[in-house]
Amino acid sequence: MKVSQRGTKRALLCALWMMGVGCTHDQGASQETQMQEQPRAHERHAHGKHHGGAQHRFEDAEAWARHFDDPERDAWQKPDEVVSALELQEDAKVADLGSGTGYFAVRLARAVPGGKVYGVDIEPDMTRYLGERARREGLGNVEAVQGEAADPKLPEAVDVVLIVDTYHHLGDRVGYMRRLGEKLKPGGRVAIVDFRRDSPRGPPAEHKLTAEQVEEEMKEAGYRLAKKHDFLPDQYFLEFERS
Repeated sequence: MKVSQRGTKRALLCALWMMGVGCTHDQGASQETQMQEQPRAHERHAHGKHHGGAQHRFEDAEAWARHFDDPERDAWQKPDEVVSALELQEDAKVADLGSGTGYFAVRLARAVPGGKVYGVDIEPDMTRYLGERARREGLGNVEAVQGEAADPKLPEAVDVVLIVDTYHHLGDRVGYMRRLGEKLKPGGRVAIVDFRRDSPRGPPAEHKLTAEQVEEEMKEAGYRLAKKHDFLPDQYFLEFERS
C-alpha cells in the first residue's frame, strides 16, 4: 500500500485542532485551492484526503509554544494522568509522534529517568525547539528527532509509541501503522488519544474518527486492542499491541 506522504507529514507536524487554533497553508498549496477553502475554518487545515493536501507550517516554535503548552489545556488533556496510565518502566524507551514543543515529551522523560524519549516531528523549528527545551530543563534523556513524511526515523526500537490528537490527521493510517510496528520492541504498545465525535473540542465531527474506526484500522494494520481508558472528557484513549 502506497503511503500518502503529505497526509503523514501533516500529522507529524502537530495536531493544531487540539488547541482550536488556526493555521496557514504551506506555500506549495495552489491559490485556487486556498481560495476555495477559505469559507470554513476546518478546511484551512486540509485534513488528508478531504481537500487537496495543503500542509500546516509551524515555523515559529516559540509562538506556537504559547498555544500548545497553555496551562489551561491541562484541565481536559490531563497529560500527567495519561502518562501515569501508560505504566512506563523507568528504563522504557518511548516515542512521542508529533511532539511539537514537547508538551508530552518532557512529561514522558520525567517518567522514564533511566530510559529514553524520542520526540518526533518533521518541522525543523519544532525539532530545534524541543532539543533546546530539553537542554534548558535538564532532560538529557530526550532526543528530538527530525522525522520524514513516511518515516518517523526512530533510531531504535521502542517500548511505547504515544500519538496524541494526531492520528486523525494521518493520510494512509493503516500503511503508516504497519511500518511503525517494525519499530516496536516485542510486547511494545501504541497508545492513541484522539477526539470523540461528540466532543466540542477538536475538528468538526465529520473529520473525527470514532474509537471503533480506529480499532478497525489498527486491526487491519496488524494490532489488537489491549486496553481502554475512559477518564478523558473529550477523547478516547486506546492502547494497542501487535497481533
